[in-house]
Amino acid sequence: MSLPNVPDITPDIQLTRKEAVNLLLTSIAMEEIGMSHLLNAEGEKIQHVLAQQPTARKLLQFNRGTERLLRNLVKKEMLLQYKMENVLDLERLAEEKEEEYEEFE
Repeated sequence: MSLPNVPDITPDIQLTRKEAVNLLLTSIAMEEIGMSHLLNAEGEKIQHVLAQQPTARKLLQFNRGTERLLRNLVKKEMLLQYKMENVLDLERLAEEKEEEYEEFE
């Protein structure tokens, strides 16, 4: 089996630290929006299932799927929180460095 051939790409992207931080925070917000859509869809699914008056067995099966989804969303939420904390720490440390440099000028 051969490896894929990747063309020689040399992107020239220049971002300031503030722009990079804003892009990282925007990516977190976009993931949060995606998760809210999943939660909304799951709520609509629950309403649909309950309207059909399912058996207890069907409800338990459905509940397991919903529980799995919610558990995975909580895990994702924790990862996003860590990501946001890291981004904010990065920004705070950069500002502290700038203040140190200004003191020596």
